Amino acid sequence: MTDRLSNTYNSTVGGAKQTIGETIGNNSLAASGAQQKAQADAAQKAADAKTHAEGIGHKVQGQAQQTVGSAVGNTSMEARGHANEVRGDLERKV
Repeated sequence: MTDRLSNTYNSTVGGAKQTIGETIGNNSLAASGAQQKAQADAAQKAADAKTHAEGIGHKVQGQAQQTVGSAVGNTSMEARGHANEVRGDLERKV
């Protein structure tokens, strides 16, 4: 969560610096802001992709746990499987 906040902050600050730099004709400030924003946006996209991939893994793991738990009559394993599947669904929505 900290990375998400940091990326959002840096994207916002970078965008503001870019706008201010363009408005006052300070090309250096505008370029610095654009770079800061672009780096933060790219970092956030990478983090989102990683979380999405982890979500797919948790969903598959959860489904397997539910299937095996059901087959062997292990309700605890089924419950863990359901929890992992829900976790995976939530992670994929990021």
